[in-house]
Amino acid sequence: QGHLIESGGGLVQAGGSLRLSCAASGRTFSNYAMGWFRQGRGKERVFVATINRNGDSTDYADSVKGRFTISRDNAKNTVYLQMNSLNPEDTAVYYCAADATLYRVRVGTPGYWGQGTQVTVSS
Repeated sequence: QGHLIESGGGLVQAGGSLRLSCAASGRTFSNYAMGWFRQGRGKERVFVATINRNGDSTDYADSVKGRFTISRDNAKNTVYLQMNSLNPEDTAVYYCAADATLYRVRVGTPGYWGQGTQVTVSS
């Protein structure tokens, strides 16, 4: 059974940066596509970014393009989300996702979810 554990969330001022990490265990997640989603209070969980197994293909929601960067270190079984130029609209719980199929990650039906980490951006 695989597990995903997010870390790196917190409180940051608008314009600031945070780096989220998602540590995977229990599976060889280097064989899995990974992604990040977020859920604001009272809102649905939405796609943020995905990365393929090799890390050479990424995809981003329009709302974060140019500000967020997803990356992975397969040797450490970890995926990252570097978030720059944060604004209050980025406030949400951020979830890590993994699946053997990139499509399933992209559409939000992955086999694995993390427990989430809170990101709060103050104005």
